[in-house]
Amino acid sequence: MERPNRKSLYPALCLAFGLLLLIPATQAFAHDLSEANRAYVQGIEGPAPIPFLYLGAKHMVTGIDHILFLIGVVFYLFRLRDVVIYVSMFTIGHSLTLLGGVLGGVGLNASVVDAIIGISVIYKAVENLGGFAKIGLAINTRLAVLIFGLFHGMGLATKLMDLSVSPDGLLTNLISFNIGVEIGQVIVLTAVVILLNLWRETASFKSGARLANYALLAGGIALTLFHINGYFSS
Repeated sequence: MERPNRKSLYPALCLAFGLLLLIPATQAFAHDLSEANRAYVQGIEGPAPIPFLYLGAKHMVTGIDHILFLIGVVFYLFRLRDVVIYVSMFTIGHSLTLLGGVLGGVGLNASVVDAIIGISVIYKAVENLGGFAKIGLAINTRLAVLIFGLFHGMGLATKLMDLSVSPDGLLTNLISFNIGVEIGQVIVLTAVVILLNLWRETASFKSGARLANYALLAGGIALTLFHINGYFSS
């Protein structure tokens, strides 16, 4: 086994340190809006596309669970075509349950859904580390990304349903929110893909990538345990 040199540890250690800083951010873990945003949303009457567009983008950019999952998804995707395909699968799943959940009044326990979202991060980290291949388990990765995308969208739908959002202009506001989420996703993915491509050009990527995915695994476990605890504490 190749022993990583000191420089190869830097990217992974930075990621791990970032995860440690983000773990206390329970508000982001739970998809919660701030109290100010919550009061603002509840006070809106009628279509308000711009505010909901902003809130959707803000949710994605600050949603650590979404970001970790997307990092795992694109980590070993070297072609833009593959990035577009996989992200599209996630977007389809996310949009279906976000819109369908709120409009159809279908909600699940928020802590359970968020724990499953944490498991999605664990799944992607294990796959990137070759864990499934080692036991001979073949998983349709595109289908898995689509399915976990459904849970990511349901997590947000469940939170939105807890708010007293006015039915007046609801469809317009939901679509605007979802578009905002996708705009935020593009912003996050652009930064992630650029940084990954720069890292891949260095000698540190080969050994550091494995360490980074262990850090990703740790983040997924932290998310899952946090929400399991929330379920039993509520």
